[in-house]
Amino acid sequence: MSLNVTTLLRLAAQSLINRRATAALTVFAIAMSVTLFLGVEQLRKSARNSFEATLSGTDLLVGARSSDVNILLYAVFRLGSPTNNLDWRTYQEFAVRSDVAWTVPISLGDSLRGFRVIGTNQSYFEHYQYSNKQTLAFAEGVPFDDIFDTVLGSRVAAELGLAVGDEVALSHGIGRTSFSKHDDKPFRVSGILAPTGTPVDRAVHVSLQGLEAVHLGWEGGVASPAARALSQDDVRAMDLEPKAITAFLVGMKSRIMALRLQREINTYPQEALSAVIPGVALAQLWEVVGAAETVLSTIAGFVVVIGLLGMLTTILTSLNERRREMALLRAVGARPQHIMSLLVLEAGLLALTGSLIGLLLVFLGLSALAPVLQSYFGILIAPELPGGSDFLIVAIVVGLALALGAIPAWMAYRRSLADGLSVHT
Repeated sequence: MSLNVTTLLRLAAQSLINRRATAALTVFAIAMSVTLFLGVEQLRKSARNSFEATLSGTDLLVGARSSDVNILLYAVFRLGSPTNNLDWRTYQEFAVRSDVAWTVPISLGDSLRGFRVIGTNQSYFEHYQYSNKQTLAFAEGVPFDDIFDTVLGSRVAAELGLAVGDEVALSHGIGRTSFSKHDDKPFRVSGILAPTGTPVDRAVHVSLQGLEAVHLGWEGGVASPAARALSQDDVRAMDLEPKAITAFLVGMKSRIMALRLQREINTYPQEALSAVIPGVALAQLWEVVGAAETVLSTIAGFVVVIGLLGMLTTILTSLNERRREMALLRAVGARPQHIMSLLVLEAGLLALTGSLIGLLLVFLGLSALAPVLQSYFGILIAPELPGGSDFLIVAIVVGLALALGAIPAWMAYRRSLADGLSVHT
């Protein structure tokens, strides 16, 4: 009996169909493990890309002298506190330079039920960009126009149940619970930003003048009676130019000039400043917080191995039941090496089928979850059809399955040399 590869494949497929229940469970286990592995890999890459794109289109981030990562944490991610503020006149000096296209001042202070308050100006809504230079968009309302207007991030509005036109009172300090409130000068919600998947979603934006207004007459965390007696109209008539800000973003007319300006800011004689290139600082920060990606990939890899070991167990446990089948094949002319090849091909077919199903599940799953992942976790995923790296992983899984399939194949080969038409017990 001459058995070529096509015949062996047909026999292997028919054998799996005859044992469809166990074969289906094995395929399901491999499909789930491959789905997990490919899904983790896709999420890992997308998370890193989204993390590094939290701030996009900005050439420099300037704050008081500190480490690059620290400035990034408080100015972009709203975590921690600055070592110091920088003088408003310093900001103005750099803002009017001929090689600077735009600047965005940022002043951190106070909170709204645990959400950080950011003082800025209209340029924030015009020039702040994230994830491949996407600009901020409004889901409702408009940017702040009055001193006592505020613009909420999407998560702030959703979690606090706020809408355009509602009034809110800021709390003094950044704690979730505060006993000192600026309730004598409430803010009106003028707009709500569309979801970005960045820290912008969890920020409360007010004007620099508004942030100055609520702190008039405050000392030691307490407002004086005279300050509380001031009405909003009284405050609007005052000069509310800030004396200091926390940081500012810089966009250059030519990106080539960014390094020169960075050097000038870092050596600025009037004040201790640090200028950070956001992309570089984000990459440094990811090296610190991204160690978990290696752990996740390792765990997902072990899941694939466990799935393949389950396949091996299934084939091994079926060997004794299939001794008559093997003996019949030998009786009609199959050689021991044919029996061995048959079992190896069965393992390969199980792994290939499971891997292809896993590929399909990853694509469909990520396509469905992409909007949710961007809105709630800031992970921007652009679902693509499986590519070279995905098929390489499939090839590796199938290769491992063929290697593991050689174990029961060798055992069947040894038995087929001795077994006849009768099953020996």
